[in-house]
Amino acid sequence: MTIHETPLRRFAGEFRENRVALAALAVVAGIVLLALLAPFVAPQDPYDLAALSLRDARRPPGFVGSGGYTHWLGTDAQGRDLVSAMLYGLRISLEMGLLAGGLALAIGTAVGVTTAALGGRIGGAMMRLVDLQLSFPAILLAFVLSALLGQGKLQLVAALVVAQYAYVARTAHGAAAAERHKDYVVAALSTPLSGARVLWRHILPNALPPVIVVASVQVASAISLEATLSFLGVGLPPTEPSLGTLIANGFQYMLSGRYWISVFPGLALLVLVTAVNIVGDQVRDQLNPRLRR
Repeated sequence: MTIHETPLRRFAGEFRENRVALAALAVVAGIVLLALLAPFVAPQDPYDLAALSLRDARRPPGFVGSGGYTHWLGTDAQGRDLVSAMLYGLRISLEMGLLAGGLALAIGTAVGVTTAALGGRIGGAMMRLVDLQLSFPAILLAFVLSALLGQGKLQLVAALVVAQYAYVARTAHGAAAAERHKDYVVAALSTPLSGARVLWRHILPNALPPVIVVASVQVASAISLEATLSFLGVGLPPTEPSLGTLIANGFQYMLSGRYWISVFPGLALLVLVTAVNIVGDQVRDQLNPRLRR
């Protein structure tokens, strides 16, 4: 007896064929697990400023600190254990990326699908505003908004969402506009179903695949933007050791030979963003019929 192959089972089977993407997914899963278990795995709480000692500041990898444990990746300028700070930093990066990416997905999809359904001058005018926003670099827009809103998680998420939702809105608008003129939509509109029901129950599900692809890429972009803003000093406050903050803290010590303060958090950020991008590219290839083998 053959097992019925569902779309999800077929998607998973095709994903497993790409070993690079599968390895990247395993890396992302491992990073997520370490981030979730950071309070139990990390030897130090980097948020507890009272537990930090300046005697342990800028110590090289392998140094045994005043706490009695080994700092395998060294310490930063505040005496934080880099392993602990990186685990908590990865936690913040994932939190910001997923939260900002999810909100950008919801808002951008709603804007794009609604403007495609409205059409005419109103829909066109709304999309011109979106196109105007897309003409500005996302990093510049996020930097200005972060500087205006101030430091903090909520302010940073708001800045990232405003800077990124337009990419999702443009994609959702194009996909929904293409579906709007297909026969099944015309047939649904000829029935007593309301226009809103046809929009959300018929057009939206068929317009989601390209939107999901863009959203997966935007998660990696949000992680990079958060690190960049924190590096520039307008993201999260210094008391919260995000990866961008850790890199910024050690940047001034690079020429003095204390490379580990910036290099190790930078490598962690590079691995995370690269792995998320590889997974997103594989999802794009599988959901795009033109790229299917």
